[in-house]
Amino acid sequence: MSLMVLGTSSHAGKSSITAGICRILSDRGIPVAPFKAQNMSLNSYITEEGAEIGIAQATQAFAARALPVADMNPVLLKPKGNAVSQVVLLGKPWKDTKIADYYTETEYLLAEAVAAYDRLKSEYTNIIVEGAGGAAEVNLYDRDIANIQLAKRLQIPIILVGDIERGGIFAQIYGTIALLPDDVRPLVKGIIVNKFRGDAQLFESGRKILEDLTGIPVLGIVPWMKLALPEEDSLSLADKIPAVKNIRVAVIRYPHISNFTDFSLLEEAAAVEYVEPGTSLDAYDAVILPGTKNTVDDLAVLRSSGAADQITAYAKTGKPVIGICGGYQMMGTSIFDNAIEGEVVADYEGLNLLPVHTIFDHYDKITRQVKRVSKGKGPILSRMNTASGYEIHSGKSSVAGAPAFTDEGCVDETGLLFGTYMHGLFANAEAVDALVGHLAEKKNVPYTPAGDAGDPYAALARHLESCLDVERIVALSTVN
Repeated sequence: MSLMVLGTSSHAGKSSITAGICRILSDRGIPVAPFKAQNMSLNSYITEEGAEIGIAQATQAFAARALPVADMNPVLLKPKGNAVSQVVLLGKPWKDTKIADYYTETEYLLAEAVAAYDRLKSEYTNIIVEGAGGAAEVNLYDRDIANIQLAKRLQIPIILVGDIERGGIFAQIYGTIALLPDDVRPLVKGIIVNKFRGDAQLFESGRKILEDLTGIPVLGIVPWMKLALPEEDSLSLADKIPAVKNIRVAVIRYPHISNFTDFSLLEEAAAVEYVEPGTSLDAYDAVILPGTKNTVDDLAVLRSSGAADQITAYAKTGKPVIGICGGYQMMGTSIFDNAIEGEVVADYEGLNLLPVHTIFDHYDKITRQVKRVSKGKGPILSRMNTASGYEIHSGKSSVAGAPAFTDEGCVDETGLLFGTYMHGLFANAEAVDALVGHLAEKKNVPYTPAGDAGDPYAALARHLESCLDVERIVALSTVN
């Protein structure tokens, strides 16, 4: 059988609850896979077959001990601005569309999603389905392929997750259930109250009130927990509180920042701060230009905010500036956009930090997993050997300087300025240790290597087992 995890709102914790249930079932020897019909996120992952899916579904697959595949997230929306999103269908770019036009494709995309679900179910038997956003978006019911329309098709048990940290938990849960369509409401078999701070026993009267109001059992009160899992979307950036550490790293938060999950492990080793363009960089020990869904537009933001001048000045101070994917493209001398990324054919000046020229002339994207060997130039790359990650980008770059990695990227003469198309570089402990170790030596402060971060999925599963009625959840998800 299968189970659907819906939320009262975005950021209620559906993704982590889904991942935790996947690991709990896997620990019991139950074959299981995650599924999300439609995701909207600029944080994505590339499967072994080169398919692009939401990072949350890849994370959930790892929790389930399953290989991430395109069927786990058949529809991925990647916002590009101006109410336009790129639609990734079954792991490949399908088309760019305005949201109003996208809704005309509801029946087709729902059919594709159900077919993907059926393929997964034939292999894994038990599927944990994650909804999207809030389940009670009444104005979207006729085209909501991630929640309502999918629930109508699948007719599987639903668990509703509410976020008590936001406040108004009774209105969240009771209101959501009351607003569900008559043929979906009876599917709700359990409630989870998530992100509780303090003594959960103090909410026992609240649990009883919720059960009396809804007639549905509360399956548990989940205490707030810092999870070492990749975040699904930019809403979580607002929740990030930099650790108090000796090393400070600035990640430029331009409007179309993507795949900031690249820096989750780095956040454990240094005080990583996501700073708005134009923020002073003087206090930081290194600057990272992350990936972006729109290189040209975000480069324009760097210029209009004064950040471009700040970054080029910072690069002359002997401190590292590192570009990942779109950030690497920005570090080059120029970008030629043949009406692919922007609205007109134009040539744009880069930050002139690396001798790299990029051209956008095809809609197709490069999507692949990679393993790269460092060329060892400079005080940071010389500390690295190999690194694993993935590429996901439009555009091709020609390099007139030294490569940072074997046949890829670029590094300047000092070794302190370098860029790469490889997402996930700083998900490698060796790369984190190389950067932070160098910075710690420069500041003469202690540093403990990142090493093995442990198994976050096991920690999540144990956390949920300590506070949820796991036996009832397992029964709901595996009943014939």
